[in-house]
Amino acid sequence: MTHAYVKDIMTANVVAVTTDAPYRNMAAMFRLHRVSGFPVVDDDGKVVGVVSETDLLPAGALGPAAGAHPGWPAWRPHRRAVRTGGPTAGDLMTRPAVTIGPDELARRAARLMYSRKLRRLPVVDHDGRLVGILSRADVLSVFTRPDEEIRREIVQDVIDRLRRATPIASSRHIRAR
Repeated sequence: MTHAYVKDIMTANVVAVTTDAPYRNMAAMFRLHRVSGFPVVDDDGKVVGVVSETDLLPAGALGPAAGAHPGWPAWRPHRRAVRTGGPTAGDLMTRPAVTIGPDELARRAARLMYSRKLRRLPVVDHDGRLVGILSRADVLSVFTRPDEEIRREIVQDVIDRLRRATPIASSRHIRAR
């Protein structure tokens, strides 16, 4: 895991929604794509939040201004949700999104996911545009690589490190006097 990069284990074909995606469409997309969360992007493809099944459950179960189960906060619709007839991804998303870059180590992604209790991390380029998504299963896939692949990676890393550490022999010879 020390040498795997996010770009090597992320899912590049990401299902995302825009801030105006309606509740009903998102609920259908969760089932259709068999995922539990989507990055939410703006018109430029920049990640602005994440919406998960957990974010949709209170809105669906409680409805606007309905009384909540003891201990559950009542879902109150955003003004825009009332005007348009239902909540959108922008109303329900968790923001700001916690993201990671494709050139980060998988080890850092694992630590971030663990410390923040995240199930997924949107992967963004240097401009914040969505380029992939990293799930817990993606991170765990590092441990299922064949031993030969791990050995090859370690040997290559050692060889590269030795090449960088060993000065190149000079073409001039110094004569002893």
